[in-house]
Amino acid sequence: MAFISGFNTSFSHYMDDEYEKLFRRMNPPRVVIDNESCKNATVIRVDSANKHGILLEVVQILTDLNLIVTKAYISSDGGWFMDVFNVITQDRKKVTDEAILEYIRKSLGPESCITRSVGVKQTMDRTAIELMGSDRPGLLSEVSAVLTNLKCNIVNAEVWTHNTRAAAVMHVTNEETGSAITDPQRLSLIKELLCNVLGGGNKIRGARSVVSEEVTHTERRLHQMMFADRDYERVDDDDFVEKRRPDVNVVNWSDKDYSVVTIQCKDRAKLLFDIVFTLTDMQYVVFHASIDAEGPEAYQEYYIKHIDGSPVKSDAERQRVIQCLEAAIERRVSEGLKLELCTTDRVGLLSDVTRIIRENSLTVTRAEVTTKGGKAVNTFYVGGASGFPIDSKIIESIRQAIGNTILKVKGRPEELKPAHQDSPTRFLFSGLFKSRSFVNFGLVKSYS
Repeated sequence: MAFISGFNTSFSHYMDDEYEKLFRRMNPPRVVIDNESCKNATVIRVDSANKHGILLEVVQILTDLNLIVTKAYISSDGGWFMDVFNVITQDRKKVTDEAILEYIRKSLGPESCITRSVGVKQTMDRTAIELMGSDRPGLLSEVSAVLTNLKCNIVNAEVWTHNTRAAAVMHVTNEETGSAITDPQRLSLIKELLCNVLGGGNKIRGARSVVSEEVTHTERRLHQMMFADRDYERVDDDDFVEKRRPDVNVVNWSDKDYSVVTIQCKDRAKLLFDIVFTLTDMQYVVFHASIDAEGPEAYQEYYIKHIDGSPVKSDAERQRVIQCLEAAIERRVSEGLKLELCTTDRVGLLSDVTRIIRENSLTVTRAEVTTKGGKAVNTFYVGGASGFPIDSKIIESIRQAIGNTILKVKGRPEELKPAHQDSPTRFLFSGLFKSRSFVNFGLVKSYS
């Protein structure tokens, strides 16, 4: 009987998949890209059969291309999904690159698989490490030092901090072979040592590390990890924190049986993705939405129901939706300096750079580490370890320690001027970088 039950389940899934393919062939998605009707943006219209999660997949494709959504109108009430996005490039121009336009047509059009998850690839050439623990100054430096000592090369990494917690997804390779790490004993040792570093003496909330060969969409996973860790639960009710919170409200529209979510906050890159992902991951369906982010402030309105068809049922649920959306918005917000380092990649690079940041009394609030074609681009969002403004002498110390560098600062009321006297840090680290051929190392500020 168990065999028959399993067979029936497999057959049912097979028939559902075949029905989906048939329905898709009969109702293929339609993508129209218009560079004429709008003066300041490229207009992308997508029509498709409706399915839970399809909005997230479309938004993710646009976000992964680093396109900025300035306006959007979304409707998926019924069996059909229709939306319009006004998008621009990072330099705030229309999308004219034919390769990108063709990628959008293929990714969202009839040949696509947008009704399934995108951005998730299996790979055997690297090992994925997920880390969750208490945030503290110097944590990234300690983690990268442990991995370097264990002969692991950090290929890519993304680190988020929010509400005293830190989450990271890192992709590493074996230093000797350049491939994934497969030795069970070595993997166990990596997990054990990283858990020790992440523990940090916090007895209330634990730390964990997961090692696997599966590479998922990093930003989705970071949201999921911090959500599971309940980072949305406030630990600080300080008035200053309250003032910085985004304006999120949830009300029920009784006539239509929807809940209406309105969000107003400072606009930033990937804001739409973060909100849509959170609603989708919390099992809410977006039936209609309107997004306006043409100015410095973003205004978003969503008409939602739970996947079971009901609106928000209680005040407790309403507060939870608000808290989770606030957290999703804040996780990627980084106040302070943004430092971007570009150089030839090598084993131990991240460990050396984060050690210098730590020893100059700066703390990393968010980090993005990528390598491609032998080049490393490491972006760090840093602030003073005690929350105070960063002294210009610290920036000068980092410049001198690294060598021939350029440092730009964004979002600070005063212009940071280099200190004239030599810093002791210069002599402590200059020999290190000269010995490792850091002549072409760059430290710059990027604008996004």
